[in-house]
Amino acid sequence: MRKLEEEEVLERAGAECIPMVPKDVPEEITEADEKRFFQVISTDLTPEQAERISVPQQIYPRQENVLAVHWHPEFVPMNLIEERIETVFPHRSESLIIPTQHNEIMTYGGYAGVEVDCYSREFNQKVQLLLHFREDRVADAPIFREMLAHTFKYRSSQLFEFIRTITYPIEERLSDAAAQTGANTGLIRFVRIYVKKIETLLDRHMDTLPPQVIKNKILRNYFDALRVEYGDSLIQRAQTFLTAVKKIVKSDFSFQYFYRTQEIIEEARSLGAGIVIPHPEQFWPILLAEYDVDGYEVWNPQSLKYTGFLISVLKEKNRNRAESKRELLMFMGDDTHMGEKVKEPAEQNPEKAAREIGVQPAWEDLSIRKTLIKADFTRKRVIEAYKSRLD
Repeated sequence: MRKLEEEEVLERAGAECIPMVPKDVPEEITEADEKRFFQVISTDLTPEQAERISVPQQIYPRQENVLAVHWHPEFVPMNLIEERIETVFPHRSESLIIPTQHNEIMTYGGYAGVEVDCYSREFNQKVQLLLHFREDRVADAPIFREMLAHTFKYRSSQLFEFIRTITYPIEERLSDAAAQTGANTGLIRFVRIYVKKIETLLDRHMDTLPPQVIKNKILRNYFDALRVEYGDSLIQRAQTFLTAVKKIVKSDFSFQYFYRTQEIIEEARSLGAGIVIPHPEQFWPILLAEYDVDGYEVWNPQSLKYTGFLISVLKEKNRNRAESKRELLMFMGDDTHMGEKVKEPAEQNPEKAAREIGVQPAWEDLSIRKTLIKADFTRKRVIEAYKSRLD
């Protein structure tokens, strides 16, 4: 079949499954576009949004031990988060609750935490570290804070590469994304018009925007706000295409400008940090790297397929560990993103919105619990052991 014929067949097939794309979408920025932009980037909560945070849908009155060392406050005020935690766990006795915003130190209850992007040259991969501190130890930490600022800025630059891939089209990336999602030229044009508007508005208002909004999700959130105007079906197809483009951009993103994993570990240890590896099943070589860490996350809503195996691996590592070295602790991360909970229910990612700070069902899962008992780990013991290291 001729290439032209192949393209025509694909275009017709795409047209059958993709909702009608309006041909009269204005390319110039309208007053409605600008209003929508400021609604999307706003970090101010309405009374309804504040209530979604402070009044949880479910409580856990029987959970007395609360371990939460992998969660993201995003732009949600800590006082509302604290109110939520108190409501969710009315009978908690032992707890260790530390926020881990991406590349930004945040504090809660006398502790500080951060999730840092870094680069492991040994196996040529970007990884994350969860770093936890006593709050006073990072009150004055200029070198570490400068390292985080660089990492924050570099990771944020991925947004602009994502945008430019669409507005100054890198055709190879767009073709790959279209092939994966069945996007036709009409849908791609629709996406490009609105991404160009977002790019222009970002440039126009960059000097006044809070750094926290410069993230890939600004595109997702802006397109979600278009559902009222264009309907769920079209916007969902646009989101699917955007997600495919984002994954391609992320896979091509250079790791060389991140700090090396060992550099981050050394600086964090000098400040008395505890260090946990999240998502180890997403980058298996890190289990062999023998970094100076306190433990590994064996369960996470995004990493739960190999929990039993990871527990067994850590049990074996501890069994063969030199007596001079502290045991490796086992953590579970709920990976809650509080910003997801303030969205209108129809715009939420249901899986992410269901996550709750301190709720990790794997601790109670009967099949996993048996493995944990054999490894001599409970939530209470991890809280006590890790607290003693941080204090």
